Amino acid sequence: MKKLLSIFILVVFSFASAQTELVFVFFKDKPNKAAFYANPLSELTQKSLDRRAKFGIALDDKDAPIEPSYIQNIRNLGFTVTDYSKWMNGVAVNATAAQITQLQGLSYVQAVERFIKHPTGGKPAAQKVNKFDLFNSTVGKTDFNYGTGLAQINQINLRPLHVAGFTGTGITIAVIDTGFPRVNTGSAYARIRNNGQIKGGYNFVNKSTDIYNTALNNHGSMCLGVIAGYVDGSYAGSAPDADFYLYASEDYANEKPEEMIYWAEAAEEADRKGVDLITTSLGYYDFDDTRYNMLYSDMNGTTSFIARSAQIAVEKGIFVLAAAGNEAQNAWHYIITPADNEKVFTIGAVTSTGASSSFSSYGPNSVGVVKPDGSARGTSTAMAYNNGVTTSSGTSFATPLAAGGVACLLQAAPNKSIAEISNILRQKASLYPNHTDPMGYGILNFGNSYSAVLATNNNLNRTELKIFPNPVKNIFNISTSENILSVELYNTLGQKIQTLKSEKNQNIDRLNSGVYFVKVKTYKSEYVEKIVKE
Repeated sequence: MKKLLSIFILVVFSFASAQTELVFVFFKDKPNKAAFYANPLSELTQKSLDRRAKFGIALDDKDAPIEPSYIQNIRNLGFTVTDYSKWMNGVAVNATAAQITQLQGLSYVQAVERFIKHPTGGKPAAQKVNKFDLFNSTVGKTDFNYGTGLAQINQINLRPLHVAGFTGTGITIAVIDTGFPRVNTGSAYARIRNNGQIKGGYNFVNKSTDIYNTALNNHGSMCLGVIAGYVDGSYAGSAPDADFYLYASEDYANEKPEEMIYWAEAAEEADRKGVDLITTSLGYYDFDDTRYNMLYSDMNGTTSFIARSAQIAVEKGIFVLAAAGNEAQNAWHYIITPADNEKVFTIGAVTSTGASSSFSSYGPNSVGVVKPDGSARGTSTAMAYNNGVTTSSGTSFATPLAAGGVACLLQAAPNKSIAEISNILRQKASLYPNHTDPMGYGILNFGNSYSAVLATNNNLNRTELKIFPNPVKNIFNISTSENILSVELYNTLGQKIQTLKSEKNQNIDRLNSGVYFVKVKTYKSEYVEKIVKE
C-alpha cells in the first residue's frame, strides 16, 4: 500500500508540474521599428494617421509591428503562437512552470506575465451563470412600439443632435462583441448594408472573417441594432449614419482569459483602420478555470490585460466605451474589466423612470475612480434586430445607446479631444457634481452637452440666438443679430413637419400642443432649440 501511495503522489506531482497556464511574453524591443517610422502606412491606414494628426498624437514604438523573428523563435521552442499584441510587444502562449523559467531567460524577452493573478487563491468559485442570460431574456419579443424607442433617445436628450443633422455621419465605430449573425441578411440592417456603412470585420476567436455565422451568439447583432438598426416607421438607432467595423472577440461557449487578448487584437485592428470610437459590451472577472479569477482589488484599471489595452486605445485617440456589467445582485456586485480603466468611458444602466437598473454593477473602481462615468437606458432597451424590433436588458445595451450619442457628439465637435468630450458628458449628466455607485454622474444628456460644446466654440456662440417665450402659446420670437436664412420645425422623431418663414416672428397657433425643435440657419451658423407648444 505504501508503494502504491508513493506512486500515486509521484503521478500527481508530475501532472501538477506539467500543468500549463496562459502567459504573455513581452519582448525587449522592436529592431525594425525604423522601417515603420520611415513608412507608417505600412502598418496604419491614412485615416488612422489623420486621427493622430488631428489630436497631436505622435507615433511611438507601440505603433510599430512586432519583430517576426522573435515570434518564430518562440515557435521554434515548441510553443503554439496564435495571438499577439503589438501595443504590448509580445505573444501569448500556454506554458509550464519550467517553460516560463526558460522563456524568462531568453535574451530578447523582457518579462513573462502570468494571467493567474492569485496563485494562492483568488475569488472563490461560484455557480457559473452565463453572463448573457440577462441580455437575451427578452429576445423574440415583437410587441414593441416606437414610443419605447423614442423614450430612450429622449431620456439621454439625443434628439437635438439628430435634428441638427448629427447622426454619426463620418464617424467610424468598432463594435467588439460575440459575433454578428443575421446582420448580413436581416432587413433591420439593410440600410447600413445598402449604404456601405459596414466597412469590414474579423473573428479573432477563430481567426477568420466568419462574423455572420448563425451559430455565433447574437449579442453583437443586438448591440449593433441599438446604434445602427433601422426599421422604417418603427425604429432608428442612436447613430444610424455612422460607419462600422464588426469584430468578434468573445467566445460565447467559454469564459477564458484568452478573450482579453482577442479583445486587444481587435482594438489594435480598429486603430489600424482609423476608427473614432470603440463600443464594447464585454467584461471579465471570473473564468471557467478558477485559477484566473480576479479580486475587486484587481479592478484598478491597470491590472488586467484588457484594461491596459483599452487605455492604449484611448491614448491613440479612440473614444472607448465599456459596459459596467450586470453583477449588482450577485456576491460580486462591482464593475468588471475593462470598465475599471480610468480613461475608458464606462456606462451603467437605468430604467425608463431614471432609476438605476437593479442589475447594473457598482463602482467605483478599486482605487476610487468614479465608475460608471454615466448611464443610459439598460432596462427594456429597444433595438432593431434581424427583421424587426425587440427589447432586451443589460448594461450591454445601455452602452451602444450611449456610444451612438457620443458618435453624434464627435461629429458635431470634431476638434474636441476625448478628455474634453468626456468631461462635458460627465458635467452635463443628471447627478453632477454628485454621483452614485451604480449610476456614476447620472443619466447622460447629449443635448446639453452639445450646447456646452457650442458655447465653448468661438465660431458657434449660443448666446447669439435665443427663442422666446418658451413655452409658447401662439407666437414665438427669434432673437439674433444674424441674418436668418431658414427656419424649420421638427417633431420629436426628428422629422421635419414644416418650413416656417425666414423671419424673427413666428406664428404656430395651428400646431398641436407638444414638444418641437426649431432649426434656424443663419449666414454664420446653424442653431437647434427645443420649444414647448402649450
